[in-house]
Amino acid sequence: MSVQPLETEWGRKRTIDQSSCNKDYSCLNGFCPSFVTVHGARLKAGERTAEPENWPALPAPSVPLINHPYSIIVTGIGGSGVVTIGGILGMAAHLEGKGVGVIDMAGLAQKGGAVYSHIRIANKPGDIHAIRVAAGGADLVIGGDVVVAGSKKVLSAFKPGTNVVINSFEYMPGDFTRNADFSLPLERIKRAIATAAGHDLRHVVDATKIATELLGRSIGGNMLMIGYCYQIGALPLSAESIEKAIELNGEEVAMNLAAFRYGRRAAADPATIKALMKPQPEAVNDALKLSQSFAETVDRRIEFLTAYQNAAYARRYRNWVEKIRTVEAEKAPGRCGLAEAVARYLFKLMAYKDEYEVARLYTDTSFLDRVRSTFDGETLRYEFHLAPPLLARRNPVTGEPKKISFGPWILKLFAVLAKLKFLRGTVFDPFGYTAERKTERRLVADYEKLLGEFVEQLTPNNHQLAVALAMVPEKIRGYGPVKQRHLAAAKAEEATLLDQFRAGATTFLRAAE
Repeated sequence: MSVQPLETEWGRKRTIDQSSCNKDYSCLNGFCPSFVTVHGARLKAGERTAEPENWPALPAPSVPLINHPYSIIVTGIGGSGVVTIGGILGMAAHLEGKGVGVIDMAGLAQKGGAVYSHIRIANKPGDIHAIRVAAGGADLVIGGDVVVAGSKKVLSAFKPGTNVVINSFEYMPGDFTRNADFSLPLERIKRAIATAAGHDLRHVVDATKIATELLGRSIGGNMLMIGYCYQIGALPLSAESIEKAIELNGEEVAMNLAAFRYGRRAAADPATIKALMKPQPEAVNDALKLSQSFAETVDRRIEFLTAYQNAAYARRYRNWVEKIRTVEAEKAPGRCGLAEAVARYLFKLMAYKDEYEVARLYTDTSFLDRVRSTFDGETLRYEFHLAPPLLARRNPVTGEPKKISFGPWILKLFAVLAKLKFLRGTVFDPFGYTAERKTERRLVADYEKLLGEFVEQLTPNNHQLAVALAMVPEKIRGYGPVKQRHLAAAKAEEATLLDQFRAGATTFLRAAE
């Protein structure tokens, strides 16, 4: 659950949710040149553990009357604090002298799997005859994870009028770690929940994002949702008893109290929460800003390639994009998508991450700023995990290069290496003679040859095939042996599409539309 997608201008990447990560460091076993261990670091705490003094007092909500055991289902994924929520609400009910029953169902999934907490609150213990919420018996469903909330076993507990509060944050399941293109059918799930509840989903809040930005801990999202539920009058408990239960729990008291109060504020006055969530500095957040037009897409890649190599290299990219855009307009009028695909994937092939680029990204961009925005620590020490092609030994079992750890001194070497990028692709490039670098240069040349075929042979009938061919580099992911495996599969797909393009075949793609 800690490995989550990060949509950037340069494509989908992976990011680690530091506050839910179990810190077993198994990620270091992967083959990627971007892993750095930051010693002496602690996750940066949020700067908003106390509400601003100038905020007006929150109105007291109407607490629902209990004329039957009030039934609550809290859903989420293991490791996100679902069980803690059941404990807090159970203690709050106990403090008020009410009867309460809590049962947690996690199956074998202690972390990353579906977790359900069934809570029943009554005026006195004798009113509760069963703890598990029966079919059609839920008064409130708290969806810490929308996928779990939309599962059959939860939907069966809905009845017309069930209160529903959903965390809109998309937690990817473990499938994402094996399939980078994995996506969730969120809209379909939300419609199923709304149908089961008999009303539109009025209470959808990005609790994880709010907790992360204001409190520095994504795990505060579930407690924030409890505050939200209380403020909309969906919990038969007082704020005082809930906050007392948080204090008695003794874990991250300040953060959890703040999360509860921010949740209340998010329900009563969402604009104030939005105003409090200031965006990160542009230097830190630039890659996360997605281009809003074709021109911006191209301009940003020209700027990147100029820094990557030089202006001539960027001009080579721009000339091809402009040529394809002109050809697409002339030979396939009314069609679009080819120039956009070429703009993205010619760039991807040209900006391959070699030794010079790794060095540049560590020294010339915002790497250190991003670390400081995430971690605190008196003295941070960096350990870089790399597999230099001229130094790395082979694992005798897997045959793959073994990564080597380097201390912070390597940043000075990176600074020198980054300045030598003018050697890239020349006879003086010591790294350019490796099989991997030769392959990367050949991929660029092959793609340019393919673009030449588009210029000569593009028609309205084969336009869709051309777009599919232009997008094949999307499948080439990773580095070293990982990249080689993806490359083989991508080339096989490219060969099939290219045969169809050259033969003028359109039937297959039309049938798939």
